[in-house]
Amino acid sequence: FQLQASGGGQVHSGGSLRLSCVVSGGSLRYVAVAWFRQAPGKRREGVSCIIMLAKTTWYAEHVKGRFTISRDKANDTTVYLQMDDLKPEDTAVYYCATDPSLCAATMTGESRGDWGQGTQVTVSS
Repeated sequence: FQLQASGGGQVHSGGSLRLSCVVSGGSLRYVAVAWFRQAPGKRREGVSCIIMLAKTTWYAEHVKGRFTISRDKANDTTVYLQMDDLKPEDTAVYYCATDPSLCAATMTGESRGDWGQGTQVTVSS
């Protein structure tokens, strides 16, 4: 798969952004797509994941209720991460990736799937 992430930017605390991940090179029907982030000096962490066929989702505890992962309803080529009520601690480079383990690896901050380039999210107080 090839993945292209976009939608990052700079917002104030409490603001919103929607990240998009366009995936090509195969059917997403039987895979999971995940979002990760890495802040300077910190370990990469899994943020959210969606199993495309089952529509099952997972969120890291500290983004629950603020972030929403979804897939394009018209096709299975785009996955979104709606981020609301952003906080300065959400500042990081965000990456999307496929997760062959159906989100299990995402929970540990890892994936052996394919990765897109990152998109910077900066939240100022």
